[in-house]
Amino acid sequence: MIDWPIASLIPHAGDMILIDEVLDFDDEHIRTRLRIKANGLLNAPDGSLPGWVGVELMAQSVAAFAGCQARARGEPVELGFLLGTRQYHCNVPSFAVGSELTIHATQTLQDDNGMGVFECHLEGPSIHAEARLTVFRPQEVARYLEEPCV
Repeated sequence: MIDWPIASLIPHAGDMILIDEVLDFDDEHIRTRLRIKANGLLNAPDGSLPGWVGVELMAQSVAAFAGCQARARGEPVELGFLLGTRQYHCNVPSFAVGSELTIHATQTLQDDNGMGVFECHLEGPSIHAEARLTVFRPQEVARYLEEPCV
């Protein structure tokens, strides 16, 4: 388990932080964990978390990966962008309250311009989801955000 608080690793705040902790990471992988709570921002009326939120759980795990890499180098955590996902498959319509989920993300591509691809798997009790996420982290985030849209 990693001692850094999750809020110090991802550029999310408050109720939008969905993952609870980083279990481990290295140069290409990260494993994170969460327990589904009933009163979250994205929960259904019955307290469950819709299955489609699995993409966000994977994206936050990828953000935590980038945060861990930055912290390990002594650099600040930077903002990144989820550009898209391919082939998201989830075998359940929702994640029940109290379910413990583990997310594993493996970086399969990272180019010099900040584009990356991650293969992600989410596991829990009788739960399996997987997807490929495409992400982007510009070199100078502040300058990138100031550029006009064309």
